[in-house]
Amino acid sequence: MVRFHRGFFLVSYLANHPFISYYIVKKALFLTIGFISLGLGILGIFLPVLPTTPFLLLTAALFAKSSDRWYRKLISHPKLGPYILDFREHRSIPLRAKIITIGLLWITIGFSVIFAVTVWWLRGILLGVAVGVSIHVGSFATKK
Repeated sequence: MVRFHRGFFLVSYLANHPFISYYIVKKALFLTIGFISLGLGILGIFLPVLPTTPFLLLTAALFAKSSDRWYRKLISHPKLGPYILDFREHRSIPLRAKIITIGLLWITIGFSVIFAVTVWWLRGILLGVAVGVSIHVGSFATKK
C-alpha cells in the first residue's frame, strides 16, 4: 500500500512508523543518490564518455542538503575537492581538460559509429550527442 505524504509517495510502513520522519527519509534518499553520483563521477575520471564534474557537482549539492560531514569530506578531498571548488568559483574548465574531454569523446563515439553501430538512426543519435556535448563543454570559459 502506498500513501501520499508531503509530496512524496512513501511505503505505508515508513509513513506510519513512529521514528521515521519525512526528513530522515529525505536525508537517506539524498545520501543514496549522492553516493551513486559520486561513484559515477569517479568512474568518469577513467571513462572518457562519462563526465566527471557534473556528477561531482550533483554529489556536492546532495551532500550539502543531507550531511555536513560528507560534504566537508568531499570538498576537502585532495583529488575530488578541486574539481568542485574550481568549477564553483570560476565556472571555467582548463584548456587541457577541454581538449582531452572533446578529443576522447570524438574518438570513442567515432569508433562506435564506424565499427560498432550498424543502425543508421542510432549513429545519428550518437553523433548528435557528441555535437551537443562538444558545444556544451566549449561554452564554458577556458581557465588558463
